[in-house]
Amino acid sequence: MRSAAPSTVVGPGGTGRRLVLFDLDGTLVDSTPSIWASIRVAVATLGLPEPTEDQLRSMVGPPLWEGFAAAFGLRGDDVDLAVAAYRAHYTGGAVSNAPPIPGTPAAVSDAPPDPGTPAAVSDAPPRPGTPAAMLEAPVYPGIPELLAALRADGATLAVATSKPEPFALRILAHVGLLPEFATVHGATLDGVVRHKEQVVAAALAAHPDGERPVLVGDRSHDVLGARAHGLPCIGAGWGPAPPGELAAAGAAAVVATPADVRAALGTV
Repeated sequence: MRSAAPSTVVGPGGTGRRLVLFDLDGTLVDSTPSIWASIRVAVATLGLPEPTEDQLRSMVGPPLWEGFAAAFGLRGDDVDLAVAAYRAHYTGGAVSNAPPIPGTPAAVSDAPPDPGTPAAVSDAPPRPGTPAAMLEAPVYPGIPELLAALRADGATLAVATSKPEPFALRILAHVGLLPEFATVHGATLDGVVRHKEQVVAAALAAHPDGERPVLVGDRSHDVLGARAHGLPCIGAGWGPAPPGELAAAGAAAVVATPADVRAALGTV
């Protein structure tokens, strides 16, 4: 198990309640179009051919470093260049200059950049008229109702994502889901923390009294990251995973819609 990620407390938590962790991309929000657009920009920046749909699809879910290496065969500095180009487009160049989100530490949005973080991501001034592609991520139908129902049931909800935590916070705030979660756990911008098992570890550490923890996620790495801690994973079949991926990875259940998650929770 790798070291745990830092986390951001964004709402009231509970003790002795069912702990339900959610992935972000492909589970709570449909971020595929914005991710694909940013990948195309990164690939073009490096002078590579237009990516295939298989390459694009494989990039939704895993950490960027692993994704660019596996899908495009990039190594060393080229991976870092691809990540920087991706983030410059994905964030519109304004992540660290965004105003703090109410209820979250100001350090999330305006802290000095981590060592090794590309300047284009961490401290470049916002480019006027450049939208942040990451905010073009609509909530999947049925997700708000699911979260409200789980909270009414007494569950504690948290996010565990391989997306950098500042990005996850901005997206959740933008789409109005942030108040539903007690904590948000994500990757660090420098990539030291980026694996699913790391952010799951952080979520578990933040909620030591959470009962029967479970992860809801849309890709095989969600299943494997949960399994590293002995957690079952409910596969979000409405996400971008190819047919059969979640079951083959060992998901405890694969459900077709968010409305089916509550019933699946009763079996795991």
